[in-house]
Amino acid sequence: MTIQHTDGHRTSPFRSERVAAGLLLVAAIAGLVVANTVVGPRLLEFMGDHLAIAAIGFDISVSHVISDGLLAVFFFIVAVELRRELVIGELNSLAKAALPAIAAIGGVVVPALVYFSFTAGTAVVDGWPIPTATDIAFALGVLAIFGSALPTRVRVFLMALAVLDDLVAILIIAFFFTTDVRFASIGFAAIAITAFGALSRLLRPRSPWFLSRRPHWPVITAMVVLAVLAWFFTYQSGVHATIAGVALGFVISRRPGGRAVHAIEPWSNGVILPVFAFSAALVVIPAVSLSELSPAFWGILVALPVGKLVGITVGGLIGGWIFRRRSGALGIADLVPVAALGGIGFTVSLLMNELAFRGNREVADEGVLAVLIGSGVAIAVSAVAVSLRARHYRRLRSQPVPLPQPEPGRSPSATA
Repeated sequence: MTIQHTDGHRTSPFRSERVAAGLLLVAAIAGLVVANTVVGPRLLEFMGDHLAIAAIGFDISVSHVISDGLLAVFFFIVAVELRRELVIGELNSLAKAALPAIAAIGGVVVPALVYFSFTAGTAVVDGWPIPTATDIAFALGVLAIFGSALPTRVRVFLMALAVLDDLVAILIIAFFFTTDVRFASIGFAAIAITAFGALSRLLRPRSPWFLSRRPHWPVITAMVVLAVLAWFFTYQSGVHATIAGVALGFVISRRPGGRAVHAIEPWSNGVILPVFAFSAALVVIPAVSLSELSPAFWGILVALPVGKLVGITVGGLIGGWIFRRRSGALGIADLVPVAALGGIGFTVSLLMNELAFRGNREVADEGVLAVLIGSGVAIAVSAVAVSLRARHYRRLRSQPVPLPQPEPGRSPSATA
C-alpha cells in the first residue's frame, strides 16, 4: 500500500511503487530458489524454530514472527489508508464507493466460485479465500511501470477497488481464521488499542499538547509500547495477530497516522514485505506429476488470473450499468486492464494460503507455488493489457486538436 503525500516529495527510493513491486518479485524468486538448494532444509528448519518466554506463556516460531508480527505493520499501513479513503478520499460517500465496491464484490465472488469448482467435495475446499485477494503494492507497481499514460480515473478506480479488496481480506482473516478465542486477552488488547488511539489525539496539530510545544517523544514512546502490547494480547487471544495492526490503524488520529505511515512505509516496502515474500516462498518444489497435484493448486492457479479478470470486469460493467450517469464508471476497455491487475494476489494471497492450510504442509507448499505462478500469469497479462491501453491514450494525446471550421458564407476572420 502506497500512501500519496500532498507534498509530492519522495525521500526514499523505497516509496516508489516500481521499487516495491520489484523487491517483492525478487524476494519471492530468491525464496523459491534457496529452498531448493542444499541450504534449503537448514533454512526451513530455522523458520520452524520457536522463541519462547515461559514467564508470560509466549511461544512463537520464526516464521510466525514474520507472518504474524512484521506483517501486522503492513496491515497498519493498509488500515490507515483505508480509513483515510473512507473519511476524505475516494470512498467517503456511498455514491463514490458504489462502483468500485460492486467490482470488488465480483472480484471476490467469482474467484471463490472458480476455486470451489475445482475443490468441491475435497478436504481443501476451505482454501477459497486465497484467490480473492489483490496485492495493491504489486498492482500499482505494474501500473506505474507500464501504464503511466493512463488517465487518473483508471488509477483512482484501481486504488478504490484494492482498498475495498483489502477490507474484505481483513474481514475474512478476522472471521474465518480465528480459533480458540480467549476473551480476557481480547479485552486487554482492546484497552491497549483504545489508549493508543487516545494518545494519538495529543499529536494532532491543534491539540493542547502540540500547541504548547511539548516534546513528542514521550507520547510516541508510549504509543509504541501500547502497540506492542495490543499485538501481544491479540496474538495470545487466538485472533490472527495482524488484526492488531488493522485496529491500531483505524483508531490512530488521521494526521499522526499519516506521519507514522510516512516514516514506516520505506521499511514496509524495503524490508517487511520482501522478507515475508522470501519466507512464504521457501517451498520445496514437489517431485510429483501434474495429475498428482492437489485440487487446491489448480483452483488457485486458475482463480487468480482468470477468476479475478472475469469477476472484476463483470462487476464493473454491472456497476456502470446501474450507475450510468456516474462519471467514475469505466468502459470495458479500461476495466480489463484493472481487472487483470486485480489478479496479482501475491502478499495477501500467500498469507491466506498459510492460514488456510496451516495443518497441511504439503498442500500449503503447493498453494504457494500456485499463488506465485497465478500471480505471475496475472502480471504478464496485466502488463500487456495496461501497455496496450496506455498506447491508445498516448495516440489520442498525440493527435492534433482540430481547428473550428468557418461556416459557409463567412470569412475565417468572422469565425474567429
